[in-house]
Amino acid sequence: MIKRLFQKADPSLDEQVASAKQGDDDARNEMLKQYQPFIAKSVSEVCKRYIDPKKDDEFSIGLLAFNEAIQSYSCDKGSSFLSFARLVIKRKVIDYIRNEQKRVQVTSLDEDFHDEEQMENPVEISAAKEKFQLETEAWHRKEEILEFQAQLQKYKLSFDELIDASPKHRDARESAVQVARLVYEDEFLCSQVIDKGRLPIKDLVDRVDVSKKTLERNRKFIIALVLILNGDYVYLKDYLKGVGM
Repeated sequence: MIKRLFQKADPSLDEQVASAKQGDDDARNEMLKQYQPFIAKSVSEVCKRYIDPKKDDEFSIGLLAFNEAIQSYSCDKGSSFLSFARLVIKRKVIDYIRNEQKRVQVTSLDEDFHDEEQMENPVEISAAKEKFQLETEAWHRKEEILEFQAQLQKYKLSFDELIDASPKHRDARESAVQVARLVYEDEFLCSQVIDKGRLPIKDLVDRVDVSKKTLERNRKFIIALVLILNGDYVYLKDYLKGVGM
């Protein structure tokens, strides 16, 4: 009992991450080994099937993503490391799946011209592939929106509020996106939003061609945009490209 009291306690997860980031390869390798079940589960949630660490390429993508999460995680961001790592893993696996689907489609198109069996009913084959891709992307989009809704709750915001706060005119929306990008690219301004949940309007007034009144009116919308830019939201960022991103 007395001996146990004087034994060095196992490092916390945050301490393990900090050591790995500082170049401790033993700490990094230990985390990559210790959290393989967590990585497999996170990947499985995206793929909607059992993931075999020894056979599935998606697990390798998840492992690389976990390693990337170790390097880029900051405890100042307000979320736990595992929550952050799960998000990074899911986004990387989604990117991998989307790229694989595009590659398979291109390969299939080439094969259709050379394989007589594939030519038996090319219209149905093409339609089935397109339907599968649309259903897969719809599921991933839904999952991403649910994750974003959960993040909004941390800032006491909701989708309904964002709908009401969203600028009605395209020019106004594009202006809000530009303000959000300026905030995101400025370390101090971004930290005010991410860490404190507030839009630093006083610091913005002299840096943008938008009135203080307009900034206040669009405050919630701009904060939400900064959260999207700062997060790993594949589909939401695609949407923003259509409004001035």
